[in-house]
Amino acid sequence: MSTPPATIRPATSADLTAVAEIMKHYVEQTVATFTETPPTVDEWSRLHGDLAARGLPFLVAQAGGDVVGFAYAGPWRPKSAYRHTVEDTVYLAPTATGHGIGTALLSELVSRATAAGCRQMIAVIADTGDPSSAALHRRLGFVDAGRLRAVGFKHGRWIDTLLLQRELTAP
Repeated sequence: MSTPPATIRPATSADLTAVAEIMKHYVEQTVATFTETPPTVDEWSRLHGDLAARGLPFLVAQAGGDVVGFAYAGPWRPKSAYRHTVEDTVYLAPTATGHGIGTALLSELVSRATAAGCRQMIAVIADTGDPSSAALHRRLGFVDAGRLRAVGFKHGRWIDTLLLQRELTAP
């Protein structure tokens, strides 16, 4: 079964149930996220509101009437000197991978974060043995910035994270 082409658009509150369901899969079934309890729709709603208040993008990919992925740019660190640096988050429904939707989401996220005045975007990628997320980021201009060894413990194993970085605006 093929996935229809996706439309990338800003997330609305009506999308957050689907966002929660997509994330629930990754929280419960994978080590791609270090989150161990699936965020509730209320928690997604708070994040959605916080990002909107900061002028940061929260996007969804919609295909065939369904939300099949999401991406957002959130604060990299809480200290004020980091205010121009964001961390990206991109997740797809398991049935939506391999169709270019991740590329479309991340490309639009980079564009909107740049328009919002962000200067750097950081990707923190769990090194699960699957190279697809790092490859996606590298295709879109992210460069390796480091590795943090055995910083996460989930589902009975220690996991490294890869740090990648992309400049969003000219110096």
